Amino acid sequence: MAKEKIKAPPFDEIVFENRNKEYGAYVLRKKYVKHLTVGFLIGVFVTSAAIIGPYINAKAQESYKKRAERQVEIQMENIDQPQNEIEAPPPPPSPPPEEAVQTTRYVAPVVVDSVKPEEAKQLMTADEARVEVKDEDVSLVEVVEEVQEEVKEEEAPTEVFVVVEEMPSFPGGDQALMEFIYSHIEYPEIAKENNIQGRVVVRFCVTYKGTVDQVSIIKGVDPSLDNEAIRVIKMLPTWKPGKQGGKPVNVWYSVPINFQLK
Repeated sequence: MAKEKIKAPPFDEIVFENRNKEYGAYVLRKKYVKHLTVGFLIGVFVTSAAIIGPYINAKAQESYKKRAERQVEIQMENIDQPQNEIEAPPPPPSPPPEEAVQTTRYVAPVVVDSVKPEEAKQLMTADEARVEVKDEDVSLVEVVEEVQEEVKEEEAPTEVFVVVEEMPSFPGGDQALMEFIYSHIEYPEIAKENNIQGRVVVRFCVTYKGTVDQVSIIKGVDPSLDNEAIRVIKMLPTWKPGKQGGKPVNVWYSVPINFQLK
């Protein structure tokens, strides 16, 4: 006969044989393996979170810092111009001197009986007289042209106005001016490292030709930010000049630039 396999009872059954299994210890021993497994998994999860969490947080902070350094907020604000009375237009320039007109006066010839040989050498022929008159005309025209050039140079306005009838304008308007400054501004590294922020107010002159000149700082924050603002303003293209009395003139213009780290 084949030997029958005898199945041994579990260890817990042997220990609690003939004992009160409803006391609670028997139930705890039956669920011990399950509780041990769950506790192990929870311990592994908590340990992993404690190790990986700070690393992920550090990476997120570094990414946020780099993204914030690339963001520069520039706000254009209108600065109230002093309401000065509009000055009267400058008087018109004096007209250039009229060209001198050379007139020749007819002189009746003097009839003489004879001419001495010495005097004959001093007389000019008709052709020589024409050549001399032409040379004088050429020199006269050159003098008139020089005078006209001097008058034109004197017409260039030197006064700088604060308020005029027609203020200068940037090609495309204030929005185009803000976009130009935003696209060319570079936040200085030393200012980012020291967390330097603030508003820089720049004043410059829009000349009667539309160029930007005499750039200066009205309200500064830090030399690094001030110099960067001046550098960008000097890069501005040609403006539409301001006009007073229908004539282009030099006009002061102010632009505020906000440097802000996010």
